[in-house]
Amino acid sequence: MRSYVVGGAVRDELLDLPVRDHDWVVVGATPEEMIAAGYRPVGKDFPVFLHPDTNEEYALARTERKSGRGYKGFSFHAAPDVTLEQDLQRRDLTVNAMARDEHGEIVDPFGGRRDLAARVLRHVSPAFAEDPLRILRVARFAARFDEFSVAPETMGLMRDIVVAGEVEHLVAERVWQEIARGLMETHPQRMLAVLRESGALARLLPELDALPADGRDALDAALARAVARDAALEARWAVALHLLDGDTARAVSERLKAPNDARDLAAMLARERGALRTEANEAEAMLGLLTRCDALRRPERFAALLEAAHDCSTDFDPRPWRGALAAAQGVDAGAIAAACADKREIPQRVREARIAAIGGR
Repeated sequence: MRSYVVGGAVRDELLDLPVRDHDWVVVGATPEEMIAAGYRPVGKDFPVFLHPDTNEEYALARTERKSGRGYKGFSFHAAPDVTLEQDLQRRDLTVNAMARDEHGEIVDPFGGRRDLAARVLRHVSPAFAEDPLRILRVARFAARFDEFSVAPETMGLMRDIVVAGEVEHLVAERVWQEIARGLMETHPQRMLAVLRESGALARLLPELDALPADGRDALDAALARAVARDAALEARWAVALHLLDGDTARAVSERLKAPNDARDLAAMLARERGALRTEANEAEAMLGLLTRCDALRRPERFAALLEAAHDCSTDFDPRPWRGALAAAQGVDAGAIAAACADKREIPQRVREARIAAIGGR
């Protein structure tokens, strides 16, 4: 039984990047032997175990065979006779198909170090085309490693996957997971560019694929600004959809099953970005927007909206809106309510007081 560090940890070590976590492959072992050695089984689809001390994941070496549509359409074979090279061969990219043994020696049967040096993302084998999720993974790696190009033959396989209709069999949750991870990389605009070049963007996010060239440029610049300020995921998603209308932005979020915070902020930014620019000097209109955005109850979300709006247009000034919200918050609704003999007048009196406060700020 031998254990090897594999995948991203080896790649990042060779690139002198921080290693986020370690994945291990075990060759020559059975599940029973792993359990006897103190490892805890956690894998549902194939044998994966947690180390008794480090809690790092150790997977038995395995092969896989295409047996259906989509990324779940695979059958796996894990046995002591599966070799390390066979396990590495099923991986997506050569830069992710390297291993390091207990002596620190690198096992690189598919030219991963060569492609690291050349800054190329290249598939390991033709089996790459069997898993449509790999299109999204390549796009995500392109967003992380901006200086890497996608090998032409790999891009060709990605296009073949799209033409074969495999992308339509991806479940929304996995699509969202990969897109979300790509948005949190340092160059998320490259993810969109790779997806567009492969044809997958037209299937997964046709609303963004349909943007004209100047819209794409504006979106790329907005995403770069969101990254520069280390924006949260929901803000980056809102920026990604800001050129759509509010209803379409919400529909896209719902189709991909994005989290509620991301759905709400994206729909709000798409719906209100015009009003944020044109209604910043009229007190009644400003209160209307604050009310629509539930800013008095959710001031932190409104603050995120203003920051995302600034990402989308650097000449947008959020300060009037911050001042308007502070003024509206300063109105003592309780005192107004206590002074009203006719309680039916309370909402109107509070509204009038807030408009006056916003206008006099």
